[in-house]
Amino acid sequence: MLRRITLNQFKGGLRRLSTLTPVKNEPLTLPNGAKYEQPVGLFINGEFVKSQSGKRFETENPTTETPIISVYEAGEADANAAVEAAKNAFKNWGFKTAPSERGVLLNKLADLIERDLDLISAIETTDNGKVFAQAQGDVALVVKVLRYYAGFADKIGGDLVQTNDGFFNYTRKEPLGVCGQIIPWNFPLLMWAWKIAPALTTGNTVVLKTAESTPLSALYACKLSQEAGFPKGVLNVVSGYGPVGGVLSAHPDIKKIAFTGSTATGKQVAKTALTSNLKKTTMELGGKSPNIIFDDANLEDALSAAALGIFFNSGEVCCAGSRLFVQAGVYDQVVEAFKKKAESVKVGDPFDPNSLQGPQQNKNQFKKILGYIEQGQKEGAHLLCGGSAQAGPNKGYFIQPTVFTDVNNDMSIVREEIFGPVLTITKFNTVDEVIDMANDSEYGLAAGIHTTDINKAHYVAENIASGTIWVNCYNAFHEAVPFGGYKQSGFGKEMGRDGLENYLQTKAVRVKLDERKWADKQ
Repeated sequence: MLRRITLNQFKGGLRRLSTLTPVKNEPLTLPNGAKYEQPVGLFINGEFVKSQSGKRFETENPTTETPIISVYEAGEADANAAVEAAKNAFKNWGFKTAPSERGVLLNKLADLIERDLDLISAIETTDNGKVFAQAQGDVALVVKVLRYYAGFADKIGGDLVQTNDGFFNYTRKEPLGVCGQIIPWNFPLLMWAWKIAPALTTGNTVVLKTAESTPLSALYACKLSQEAGFPKGVLNVVSGYGPVGGVLSAHPDIKKIAFTGSTATGKQVAKTALTSNLKKTTMELGGKSPNIIFDDANLEDALSAAALGIFFNSGEVCCAGSRLFVQAGVYDQVVEAFKKKAESVKVGDPFDPNSLQGPQQNKNQFKKILGYIEQGQKEGAHLLCGGSAQAGPNKGYFIQPTVFTDVNNDMSIVREEIFGPVLTITKFNTVDEVIDMANDSEYGLAAGIHTTDINKAHYVAENIASGTIWVNCYNAFHEAVPFGGYKQSGFGKEMGRDGLENYLQTKAVRVKLDERKWADKQ
């Protein structure tokens, strides 16, 4: 059923857009000496603009606990204006712009991000706290994701359905419309790319809310979208707090919500989306992922993968391998070796090339992690190493890599997502026993398996209830491989072909043929 737009509603939308006030980008020098112009406005209808309230908020460098720059804070009126811009742009972008042209623009954006890779990585490191080399890896994957989806732009189509009953049947794959997207602070630009790339290539338009603590890289990427030549209103990005996400989730003109974040918040977003206008939703939520080392594993490789699985990105990874299970035959050897590996991790300034772990992203998360470490000791777990805050040269939210042994599944550090550099190690004996242990969780985002027995690897992978299984590796992402969870880790996939389906709907067309007209001519 088509929705009629009255003249007053149309004028109201124009008024919302006409009240936007352009704002200039501001000069910023990063800790590594890089100088550039940082966008500070909301990105609405192809321009950086002031929030209608005029409010701004500061972003903080978690390495030094000092302000970086302030950006404009979106409110409900700004979110509504962004939706109006996206709705207006959809009319052309979704059905009149050649699909190949959408691909061209995404490729141009990828080229520009690749050109500025080191600068964007430095922005990520400053705003998020992640080690610079890891930030470079993130941005490199951003480029790959954009190019991957750009290649699909002109290859999306429906099917011819043969029914042999006097009808001509076909299907069309069509965009949904305006898509709302809400991303977290742990991978600011990567989550931005995972969201916008499949949405834009399929012909949707976007209103995306960044995490309030890490808005800078996404805003800079919007500047590059201007340079690439994206039409006004196709991509809109607002910086703000939780209530803005609530506005997007409830907005009647938004047809889809994609959310990455905690399970608790995801439930609220999904509920609002459902009760507003039955929005299509995808949820990439929390995790408490098992990482399993069998007796026959290559221990050197398994230990390196286990360390990467928990200490990468300061442990602030939804799929972190935070529950390490080790078979009895190598348990003592692995515990001893992993203790040395954890203690050798250099925690410090993320711009220092020797650092392997930077600070936690924000003060609240820093306190939450320390609280879990304290709780683990109270519940009787053995603290093998770490367990304390680690003062940096200029303050900072640094925490020592922390490992617990002698744990059981009733402990909060085993059951709940900590989202930090905290690992628990559990001994097991048999294959089926560890499968039961791994599955004894409300989460099901990812899992790791380390073994030289390919038959065992496939058996365990088949029986673990997780959306991603890594064998003899961990955190091995690829833009063509779908990622997403089981159980309370969410639903829907990102990356790969599966990621496209989140942003498409299928229309069936059935045409009755009049065979008599043909027969009359015989």
